[in-house]
Amino acid sequence: MTARLYAAADGGNSKTDVVLGDSDGRVLARVSGGTISPHAVPFDEALARIAALVSRARTEASLPAGIELSQLSVYTAGADLPVEVSRLTTEVSALALASATTVDNDLFALLRAGAATPDTVGVVCGAGINAAGRRADGATARFPALGQLSGDWGGGHHLAALALYHAVRSEDGRGPATALEAAVRAHFGLDSVEAAAVALHLGEVDRSRMDELCELVFTVAAAGDDLAGRLIRRQADEIEALVRVCAARLGLLGSAYTIVLGGSVLTARHPQLHEDLLRRLAALSPLATVTVLASPPVAGAALLALDALHGGQCPAGVEDAVRSAV
Repeated sequence: MTARLYAAADGGNSKTDVVLGDSDGRVLARVSGGTISPHAVPFDEALARIAALVSRARTEASLPAGIELSQLSVYTAGADLPVEVSRLTTEVSALALASATTVDNDLFALLRAGAATPDTVGVVCGAGINAAGRRADGATARFPALGQLSGDWGGGHHLAALALYHAVRSEDGRGPATALEAAVRAHFGLDSVEAAAVALHLGEVDRSRMDELCELVFTVAAAGDDLAGRLIRRQADEIEALVRVCAARLGLLGSAYTIVLGGSVLTARHPQLHEDLLRRLAALSPLATVTVLASPPVAGAALLALDALHGGQCPAGVEDAVRSAV
């Protein structure tokens, strides 16, 4: 039987990875480009980027124009609500890039990248925070992930903003003293935290540098600062809650399932957060296995495409080949 071809995309908030391969597990091309999240770029631009990336992958794989892809699987940030997933599925399908098209949130690619087991709950804590879960029968659990509008707390952007917030209030006396004050001053090389805040506001310091303050929270907490330590414990509270709610909705709390931790804040394995989470999750679900994402999420997107091609879960040998290649 001739191997069938697929393309799979993992679209984050800043970039998109696309893999093109075949149903035997061979990876024929891998390309990257800008984000395809419809929250970050206009909808038409997101669609154009998907088409361009698949075209680049076909070129890299030396695929003749007449050879059709059997499956296109796109997992992207910004596909948070059912209406968003539905619209993206309709519009991406209309591009006619493959015989069959699947579109969903990028968290499902993370889940598949982190675990081969069908019962899985995953939390991504990077720039932002979100969680999702899936069960063997196809049931899923997810959140709207609309920031404060939907009750979200934490992630790198939020922790960085809180670092500056508490440093300013420590300096001017409105809040408790914290070593974040001196750390923020030193980080920006300015005489005061207020000067740093003003420079960020006026554009004298690029606002993107705000994100660098997330790491300061962990550094200062590790040195014994109480306030920074409380921020990290609060982040652990939120991650534990996300896992608890997802697992409870899927009826997995008392079962053997996999918990995947992904995103830059979690994959850094900061001891104060990581070790606390391991204790909490062991108490929450004693039969669960906790893993930190090691494979790139695009590997999960590729495996989901292969699962579709194989009518279930792809063979172990095919999965191993893709994980090794990607």
